[in-house]
Amino acid sequence: MSMQNLEELMVDKLKDVHDAERRITHALPKMIKAASSEELSTAFQDHLKVTEEHIARLESILETLGKAPGRKTCYGMKGLLEEGQELMEKEAPESVKDAGLIAAAQAVEHYEMAAYGCLKTWAELLNLRDEAEMLDQTLHEEKEADEKLTELASSLNAQAVEAIEGYSSHSVGTRRSTGNGARSSNRPSR
Repeated sequence: MSMQNLEELMVDKLKDVHDAERRITHALPKMIKAASSEELSTAFQDHLKVTEEHIARLESILETLGKAPGRKTCYGMKGLLEEGQELMEKEAPESVKDAGLIAAAQAVEHYEMAAYGCLKTWAELLNLRDEAEMLDQTLHEEKEADEKLTELASSLNAQAVEAIEGYSSHSVGTRRSTGNGARSSNRPSR
């Protein structure tokens, strides 16, 4: 496909993000099932509903531009979701797996925020006001999801640290020190 102008670039990116969102709707049910934290599972369930709205908005924008979503593959999202799937298949304490799920979900959110930020800017430059508003709404919802995940991470990451036997919050700061209080070093002695 040739891209001769900003509108063609925008259409290409809209199709890319449409595929990304569809892939996310297939991944989220697996993440909901893999999450042991009720709060995390609920956050994923809520985001699944919002993601379906994102797909509808993208389809509306593409329709306004006289385009169909098509069969474009979003390789970036495909890779991020494959990493998340790999994580879900690993053996780990529940709290550690939840911490990993949050990290994987935030990588997805950051990818989406970058895409929607560009699309919103391009729509504004192309004087597509209604489309820019829809993209801005989606961008705002992606940011809200990221903030919710950050909030959940503050407690779930702490639980993951506690999952390590004999590990306390005190040992996190002193882990690299020697018995006499001096910091250990990887430098060879002279």
